[in-house]
Formats: sequence, structure tokens, C-alpha cells
Amino acid sequence: MRYYRPLPQCDHARPKTALPLAGGWCWFDAVEVISREDPSHIIQAYDLPRDVAKRLSAPRLPIAGLGFDAPRLMGILNVTPDSFSDGGRYTAPDVALSHARDMINDGADIIDIGGESTRPGAEEVAIDEEIRRTAPVIEALRSESRIPISIDTRKAAVAHAAHEAGASLVNDVAGFTFDPALAPFCAEAGLPVCVMHAQGTPDMMQKDPRYDNVALDVYDYLETRIETLVAIGIPRSRIIADPGIGFGKTLEHNLTLLQNLALFHGLGCPILLGASRKRFIGTIGGTEDAGARMPGSLAVTLAGIAQGIQLHRVHDVTATAEALKLWQATTGGI
Repeated sequence: MRYYRPLPQCDHARPKTALPLAGGWCWFDAVEVISREDPSHIIQAYDLPRDVAKRLSAPRLPIAGLGFDAPRLMGILNVTPDSFSDGGRYTAPDVALSHARDMINDGADIIDIGGESTRPGAEEVAIDEEIRRTAPVIEALRSESRIPISIDTRKAAVAHAAHEAGASLVNDVAGFTFDPALAPFCAEAGLPVCVMHAQGTPDMMQKDPRYDNVALDVYDYLETRIETLVAIGIPRSRIIADPGIGFGKTLEHNLTLLQNLALFHGLGCPILLGASRKRFIGTIGGTEDAGARMPGSLAVTLAGIAQGIQLHRVHDVTATAEALKLWQATTGGI
């Protein structure tokens, strides 16, 4: 099997032979062809198979009210006592709602609300407790704002309660493999989804993760999961894919994925990058405190934007929105 990684550019001097990258702000006129058996090589975009060129270049349709012709910011709202970066800060509904308002005012395009920590070593939360943490906050936010809201959950019952409260997207870090009822519910309810790769469950995922080729293994997993979701009744045009930075990956695995993010445009879906404040950023940047990893998180986000990644799950909305404005102004990339 061959894989195709477009080599993204954002320069204003664009060759006539270049193709748009996923209908967004980047373009490409060269592609790395990769296989598991042979050395990779570069070809020109006009030499791509027609179906591959179409999938890499076609605009991604809006999902949950979000267009993907420009980078979008997903503000993280963890209503948990034990999340790795901000656990316990937003467990009170009024505090959570105030933080959501702040993120919206600061430039968030969608709010992602989660009631179960999936940090390394985290244990499963009971369904009733996860609903108790998330549904009231979703309902309160929906009563005053039309912003898209995603529910970060692995469980159908939690997603059902969140949808009734006003959530418009389901973001499952388990790739819709944890609860067999979740994907059918999303299909029946017409809910778009975000499918993520993770190797193992949160309590075990960082214990010696291994891959033959992390970029290709993650790509194959996501393609298989997307095909399964399509067969259940969720159109590919309503699926977002997430390579799962930090979920069952070593530092080296994470860096390889970040260097090859453009590969995932071949899935034909918008791509979500969720690297904010993660441990590898602290390891490389020398910042032990997760809450102080904003500068490193910005660097990773901008690296993703330069590869055409459409959706960015971030804690620091204000700083990220400002960095994005500067990136746009200095590169002319959007």
C-alpha cells in the first residue's frame, strides 16, 4: 500500500500547478510517497492518482457549524477533579460556565466539555457521575450561546444526556471502541463525531507503547475506524480525525506524528490536533508544571497550522488566538 504525504506551503508565490490542501490556506505541489516496504520518494502533485489528488485537495465541508477554510480553536473545559493540567478548577457549574464565556470571548470556535479525565493513569468514571458533571454545564451554556459544543466522552449514555442538553458533536478518545452503543447512537441522532487514535486505555496506555511505524499505524487505524463509522451511517463528511498525540505514545512517537501531520489529510476528513500542555512539551521545553506549558503549546499549534490542520484543541485560547493572528499577518497564510 502507498501513502501520500503532501508537502504543505503557505507562501504567497504559488505555482500554477499547485493544488489546495483540503480546500484550506495551504497548498502543495509535491508529495512524499511512502510505503512500508520501500524507501519514500517525492513526486509532483500533478502525478498523483486522480482519486488521491481529489481527496487531498477537496474542501472539507462544515461540521457542527464550523467551516474549515481557516484554523478553528476548540476550547477545553474539563469539569473534572483530576485532569492533568486543570483538574479541579472548573468543577463548580458557575465557574465552568464563566470559563466557557471567557474562552468564547477570547476566540474559541467550539467548546469541548469533558467529565472524565483521560490523562495517563486515569481510572474510569461512573456514567451517572460523568453526566452529573457535564450535562448541567452544557445546558447552561446552550441557554445563552449558539456556539458549537462537543462532549468529550467514551459512553453512549453520557453522549445522549449531553445531546439532550445541547451538545452538537461527540469527541471520543477511544475511537468509538469503548462503548459499542456510542457510534450507533451518533448515527441515529445525526451527530457528527471526532474519532481519535489511542493505544490502550488511559490507565495503561503509557506503559511501553510500541508501533511498527507510528505514522502509518495510526493512519491505518483511523482509516479503519472511519470506514466502520461510515458503514454504521455516519457520513465521512461528518467525521473529524485525531491522531491522538500523547495517547499511548512516547516522546519520539509524538514528534514523528507531528512531523507527518499532513499525511492525515489523505483520510479526507478535517484533522484535530490536541497537544496542548502535554508532557512531551514540558520534557522538550523544560517545564515541569503543566499549567506553564503555554509557550510550547503555541509552537506546536502553529506547526500544525503550517501543515493545514483545521481544528486545534487548546487550553490557552487567548494566547493561541493572538498567535494565530500574528501567524496570519506574517505569512499571509490565510
